[in-house]
Amino acid sequence: MSQFLLFCIGGVIGFVVDAGILRLLVSGLGMDAYLARLVSFLAAATATWLWNRHNTFRGTRRYGLLGEWSRYLLAMSGGFAVNYATYAVLYTFFAIVQKYPELGVAAGSVTGLAVNYAASRWWIYRRESAADTDPR
Repeated sequence: MSQFLLFCIGGVIGFVVDAGILRLLVSGLGMDAYLARLVSFLAAATATWLWNRHNTFRGTRRYGLLGEWSRYLLAMSGGFAVNYATYAVLYTFFAIVQKYPELGVAAGSVTGLAVNYAASRWWIYRRESAADTDPR
């Protein structure tokens, strides 16, 4: 359970990065809110990868740095699809989310949590079993 809680802490860090960059891009630079969300996701996924690599799944390494990061982004894409769909629907139909897109980011983050944890735990950071190392 402590691993899941650490993953959730990483999720909060990712939310802050995601929402902050989204706000900067949309309100500060006038970027399209749908495109800005793709940029903010990439930054947030990188931040959560760094957190999870050093805290949540410490010591479990199956890939090099770039290989792990790229697999992590690929693994998070399933959760992001759910996350982004939630965000896009809420942003499209609710004025409050258009005014405060962070609300859509928060709702999307909650919906993608389970998919992202499962992908991290059982693919990116799974521990090698005897079957994985058996030369037969």
